[in-house]
Amino acid sequence: MFRNLLSSLKGKGFLAQVFKEFKDMLDHTQSMYEMVCNTLLDNIKEPDLKRKIYEIDKKVNDLQKEIRKRIVKHLSLQPKEDLTVCLLLMSVVKDAERLGDYAKNLYEVTELVEKPIDRSVFSQYFNNLDRDILMMFEQTKEAFIESSGSKAVLSWDYEHKMAKQCDSIIAKVAKSDLSVNEAVCLALIARHFKRLVAHLTNIATSVVLPLSDLDYYDDKRTVE
Repeated sequence: MFRNLLSSLKGKGFLAQVFKEFKDMLDHTQSMYEMVCNTLLDNIKEPDLKRKIYEIDKKVNDLQKEIRKRIVKHLSLQPKEDLTVCLLLMSVVKDAERLGDYAKNLYEVTELVEKPIDRSVFSQYFNNLDRDILMMFEQTKEAFIESSGSKAVLSWDYEHKMAKQCDSIIAKVAKSDLSVNEAVCLALIARHFKRLVAHLTNIATSVVLPLSDLDYYDDKRTVE
């Protein structure tokens, strides 16, 4: 859908501003994710982390509201202009907002752990999944901003692999001899990781999927 977006943005202040605000949402949620993972998995203390996470999450929510208002106002004045792009943006900004929610959910795990997570134990189950997701944040932004079909499809492939990995982690943790607290926290991390990856993939694949197929990328694995 977005392969021709950049050219359509030229000379259109409305879409250019929405595009910038959407990128800000992705940057903010990536920042939330990095801060939480540093604390949760590497025991790097971030002063006032809870306040920072909730403040950034509010910024993300406010940006989503602002984008929605801009789109509604634009369509009320020019109902036939940029309709497809506006509908698509309405969909992907919700995915960006959900990225903030799941980063916040990850923060909540930091409040549940009874002792710092041992990175070596974490790696036995997750390998480098946390870092792979960080890479996927960057890849998603590139796919969207550059309207790159090849990068979008690459994210699609990563999602399939990562989703299976998260399901496998939960199954292994359920059968492990970890303490109840460790098992619950690792299972929650795997679940939140899986949802983060799904929403990132929704955004990336908006570049190549028709509007009607957004959020259903698994039903259309072959991109024409």
